[in-house]
Amino acid sequence: MPDHQNRPTSALLRIPLFRLLAINLAIGACAATILVGGLLWLNPGHLRELIFADSSPGIALALLLASFLITFGSAAMGSAIMAQGRKEDDGKGGGHGSRLAMQEVAQRTRTH
Repeated sequence: MPDHQNRPTSALLRIPLFRLLAINLAIGACAATILVGGLLWLNPGHLRELIFADSSPGIALALLLASFLITFGSAAMGSAIMAQGRKEDDGKGGGHGSRLAMQEVAQRTRTH
């Protein structure tokens, strides 16, 4: 019976796009947690003191962490999706569609 309950999760992780999004969401969540921990440790503008002086500091911490999780998680997932269409330039000719304009300008200035 436990094997049957793990099937939907393992089936979702077999989908490459879902796995890519889940991994990048986890990366964004780690970055958000580290940033909130750093903000509490550094205490800029007496933020830590302000949060813990409240009657319910858990709500303030949860809101702060949730906003950073949404921001960094979606940024990591979005950058992973946008990087999917990028191809590596192997130098075998063809078009320059995969190269950025700044890379082309830098290459032209080095050759001239």
